[in-house]
Amino acid sequence: MKHLGTVTLETERLVLRKTIESDYEPMFRNWANDERVTRFLTWAPYESAEQLKDTYHQYLLDNQNKPDFYGWKIVLKESGEPIGAIDVINLREDIEEAEIGYCLGVSWWRLGIMTEAFQRVIRFLFDEVGLNRITATHDPRSPHSGDVMKKCGLQYEGTSRRAGKNMQGICDVSRYAILKEDRRTVD
Repeated sequence: MKHLGTVTLETERLVLRKTIESDYEPMFRNWANDERVTRFLTWAPYESAEQLKDTYHQYLLDNQNKPDFYGWKIVLKESGEPIGAIDVINLREDIEEAEIGYCLGVSWWRLGIMTEAFQRVIRFLFDEVGLNRITATHDPRSPHSGDVMKKCGLQYEGTSRRAGKNMQGICDVSRYAILKEDRRTVD
């Protein structure tokens, strides 16, 4: 593996980039305060932009320049504003595996944006970082998240019963994965 950290990536409609100081307000406004977004995630909606700035946003700023830290804001080229995030939430160097987590503001759901972002991250992690395996999980009660995984070429590996916890409580966890050797073109 060759760690490169969070480098700027582009697609036709998107720029995936590091967090910047001013991101906390659009993060709060566009997704981090919305219980529809966090319903099946592991964190509650933030109550204020200041709370977000002082906690998670500061964590991102403190860690994003580490070579083994991968966390992108999803920015629409047309607006220049972040509308979601996609991150490596667990990195296993021993087997060259990364688990991906993502969230997107409701106004941009079902427009192919997350699929576009995830496909670009997959290509980067396989081709430039040198990973062997990329995984993602979701609560089966959130099937659209699984649809993104399938569209990106990840294969369903199974559902573990009551193996996770999110804002709904203890939940089942469906796992998907793609190997470098069996990936299709994701451009």
